[in-house]
Amino acid sequence: MLGLGLVTMMAATATAANAAQPDPNRVLVKFKPGAKAAVQQALASAGGRFHYTFDGLDTFAVTVPATALKGLRNNPNVEYIEADVPRYSSAQTVPYGIDNVQARDVWDVNRDGAIDAGAPTGSGMKVCVIDSGINANHEDFAGISMTGYPTGWNTDTCGHGTHVAGTIAAANNATGVVGVSPGKVSLHIIKVFSGSSCAWTYSSTLLDAANRCQTAGAKVISMSLGGGGKSMTEQRGFDKLNTAGILSIAAAGNDGNTTLSYPASYASVMSVAAVDQSNAHASFSQYNSAVDIAAPGVGVLSTYPITYFPLQVGSQSFAQVPVTGGAAAAVTSNIVDGGRCAAAGAWSGKVVLCERGDISFLQKTDNVIAGGGVGVVIYNNTTGELHATLGDGVTRNIPAVGITQADGQAIVAGLLGQTTVVDGAPHTTNTGYTAMDGTSMATPHVSGVAAVVWSAAPTKTNAQVRDALLVTAQDIDAVGFDNKTGWGLVQAAAAIVELKK
Repeated sequence: MLGLGLVTMMAATATAANAAQPDPNRVLVKFKPGAKAAVQQALASAGGRFHYTFDGLDTFAVTVPATALKGLRNNPNVEYIEADVPRYSSAQTVPYGIDNVQARDVWDVNRDGAIDAGAPTGSGMKVCVIDSGINANHEDFAGISMTGYPTGWNTDTCGHGTHVAGTIAAANNATGVVGVSPGKVSLHIIKVFSGSSCAWTYSSTLLDAANRCQTAGAKVISMSLGGGGKSMTEQRGFDKLNTAGILSIAAAGNDGNTTLSYPASYASVMSVAAVDQSNAHASFSQYNSAVDIAAPGVGVLSTYPITYFPLQVGSQSFAQVPVTGGAAAAVTSNIVDGGRCAAAGAWSGKVVLCERGDISFLQKTDNVIAGGGVGVVIYNNTTGELHATLGDGVTRNIPAVGITQADGQAIVAGLLGQTTVVDGAPHTTNTGYTAMDGTSMATPHVSGVAAVVWSAAPTKTNAQVRDALLVTAQDIDAVGFDNKTGWGLVQAAAAIVELKK
């Protein structure tokens, strides 16, 4: 499935349909040359619902009733039918990755915060980011040339796309972080993920987005996403973009195994693995023969557009992390102690405090609901923040948040009965930053480096830029090419020297 290449250090397009499951009857139909009209008519007669037409690939993306698919596969005008596979959805600080990829070796060799006159910065290049949109009003994007598609591209409801874009292009100013191309590259944003989780999209939506990147004049396409299903149509589409001179870059995936992820594993796309601050392969990063190159992807600090209000109990505030699957809403009521909430209590209209342990977070929440509770606060039974989920795809209609053991014990000791505000809703911030893990975070490092390197020799081809990045990558694992890090850690300064030879 095509999703975000993300493992997050936080709690752990595009239409609202992304919250549902992929439709198994949505397919890609390749028609034979000259047979477009006949196949279109056959699909329409079968009750097909058209999504995209890729004339250059002689292909329709269409949802067809299952009963009609067998007959369509036997249609002499149809070359093949394949699934429209899902694609699933990570004072100024200089994140460690910026120096690890030699970005400041290119444009700030004195490390004084200033951009050297005439240094390559990515200026004149356009990078297309296919993701969850962007908070265009974030303080670290001020002054950056930015366009996008569709309506709503300049908003981001899950934060992933904003984080990715910040690694590429966050401005070199007095606040936040700095990107690989320090506020100089132009961005074109295509939003294919939405909702609070930005869960997945279809391969046809990705392909349509990539084609829109080309139309917008982008030279580099950055895709912090991927999925396990291979698509011939998708592959042909990226092959065609490669022939047209576009450098496509995608995340290798976060399953921590040898599985191939697409589009990263197509030969026409660069596959990016993740390493940590010491340049060691990240345990979650997929490793296989398709991996081309590596970049920082552990604890990457970047722009983030979402914040959550603290838990308010009486006059005191406590840091909280929303429980995934709880309602994105706020409630106000008195707080009561539910112990470990192992059974429903007499909690009508109350916020219920539950200690972690004995049963699952989902069972605790369901017991609170059964007891009439309107909100649940779960505190840890060990040190550290509580990051909890009700389960994959599971939701409940009351807000649920997690707090530390110490904070939970403080509430039990002296704050029970106080008026409490539990807010599980995300709120937009134009000044937010967070650290995240994932090949999603590694990919924009390579995309940003590609733009900076290409800006040093803009007449070079995408193949020459790609070769320069691979030839000069720092060997950090097994000697030469290896499946974990490809040819090694991307290096901007060295690649510029190679490209200009």
